[in-house]
Amino acid sequence: MSAILVEIFKEWGSDRQSAPEFVTEYYIEHPDNVRCSVIADDEGNVFGFQALKRATEGNPFDLPVGWGIIGTYVSLSSGRKGAGSALFASSLEAARQAGLQDIDATIGKTNTVGQAYYEAMGFRTYRDLPTAVGKCFKVLAQIE
Repeated sequence: MSAILVEIFKEWGSDRQSAPEFVTEYYIEHPDNVRCSVIADDEGNVFGFQALKRATEGNPFDLPVGWGIIGTYVSLSSGRKGAGSALFASSLEAARQAGLQDIDATIGKTNTVGQAYYEAMGFRTYRDLPTAVGKCFKVLAQIE
């Protein structure tokens, strides 16, 4: 998972944290974690992951308490192969089990690939931030 972040952040020109210890603390063992899903090839090599957390008081995205917060990272060489759809299916199942009603994806304004991905998953723009776009998925609207 750390290697995926290193690859993506290098492409973005970002200095965001990506060390294995950070990945464990922030994505896998975080106390607000609902689910962290991974996708791997037939040899077990992870090439994508998606983290879903529950927003708590004082969260870094200034979201209402109880909303879901989602982040998706897929290796740049693995895009457009269904990984994102598979990851979101897992996260949506977890969101329903956790009783989440809304999920926020805050995506950088220059990350058009990320914005298109979330749109394809059913997220819709609901807020415009100085450097990002907020997209919301209504979980209850998707229950059949």
